[in-house]
Amino acid sequence: MKKLAASLILATLFTAAHAEPKHPAWSRSANVYEVNTRQFSKEGTLNAVTASLPRLKQMGVDIVWLMPIHPIGQKNHKGTLGSYYAVADYTAVNPDYGTIDDLRKLVKQAHALGMHVILDWVGNHTAWDNPWVQQHPDWYKKNDQGEIYSVTFKNDAGGTEEWTDVVGLDYDNKDLWKGMTDAMAFWVKDVGVDGFRADAAGLVPTAFWDQARAQLDKIKPVFMLAEWNEPALHDKAFDASYDWPLNSIMKKIGKGQAGAAELRDYVTNPPKAFPRDAYRLQFTNNHDINSWEGADKDLYGPAWGAMAVLSYTLPGIPLIYNGQESRLDKKLEFFEKDPIDWKNYELEGFFAGLNGLKKQNPALWNGAAGGAVQLLDVGNEQLFAFKRQQGANNVRVIVNVTGQPQKYKLAGDPGQAVIKPWRWRIIVPD
Repeated sequence: MKKLAASLILATLFTAAHAEPKHPAWSRSANVYEVNTRQFSKEGTLNAVTASLPRLKQMGVDIVWLMPIHPIGQKNHKGTLGSYYAVADYTAVNPDYGTIDDLRKLVKQAHALGMHVILDWVGNHTAWDNPWVQQHPDWYKKNDQGEIYSVTFKNDAGGTEEWTDVVGLDYDNKDLWKGMTDAMAFWVKDVGVDGFRADAAGLVPTAFWDQARAQLDKIKPVFMLAEWNEPALHDKAFDASYDWPLNSIMKKIGKGQAGAAELRDYVTNPPKAFPRDAYRLQFTNNHDINSWEGADKDLYGPAWGAMAVLSYTLPGIPLIYNGQESRLDKKLEFFEKDPIDWKNYELEGFFAGLNGLKKQNPALWNGAAGGAVQLLDVGNEQLFAFKRQQGANNVRVIVNVTGQPQKYKLAGDPGQAVIKPWRWRIIVPD
């Protein structure tokens, strides 16, 4: 128990070293739903997304994240349709998806339903045929011969990776900062979007994001999500960042390579210490994982439901990737048309329940608005058990992260109980 007490202390000692952005009030109990417009419907249009907003609202969705809606570059494009992340024009809408007025209607409808919309923003690179390449060649990185070249970098495996369809922006040029910030401000001011998900945020100088956030907040309070895992991004610019380390543990659990011990270690000895009020994006899947690694059934098998519960009950802001509510069971093509088979929305009620659980219990809210993790001793180290409390509200969670039935006993219970393989128990006092 001494070890457990020390773990509890460590789990609650996350404090901010710097002033953090003021989160929009509407984000405190929010979740995020990622939309891949191309694959969301057979039409692949923004209007088709708008038509589905009432269904998403009924499921309890708060923030709709639209993958890049911009025109896609044609020069050196990949596959038939190209990558969403090869932006040909930062202030236009891909005609395959519709018009800018269609996007305005989507945002207006979302707001009428009490939802918010963020756009995927690609700040590190553009398509080869983005007009900036001709208009502002000094905004781009150049090789030793003074030529603009395709994005090349060292990957995590130590090798060199090249993205042949895009060219890198040079943030040493402060004129680029204004051009990029103005483009972002356009969507907030003229279209009414509520913020951005920043692609590869750590490849762009943090100082750029800091000033961009300040400029956008002058228009209205925005929500900023960083595709990166770095505490400094929360100092001024970002509300939320990707919790890749927790997702890595989840995938290992799905493969039988990790369990409750790894989850406890993650909670008590996090790889990086984030500010207490930093939102950490929690997910079992997203567009990158789905297209390049696999669907939930491939990655987690019978463990998926338990991992989804953890993504909602551990500290952080949870993400649903479109199609998960219909048990999406395939990799969606990235450069081709490959619409989701919506079937019968089998898991819509499951997600509606989790969204409601989070919203109704302040202990599960985001950042400092929610409670810190307190590990629980249930007499069985094969189970991952914890409590979160905020004021009078507390939620206890017990998850069986094994393929066998497990016995446990909570304080106050008359005797032992059994929890089935890959199942969970969530206790919310009346």
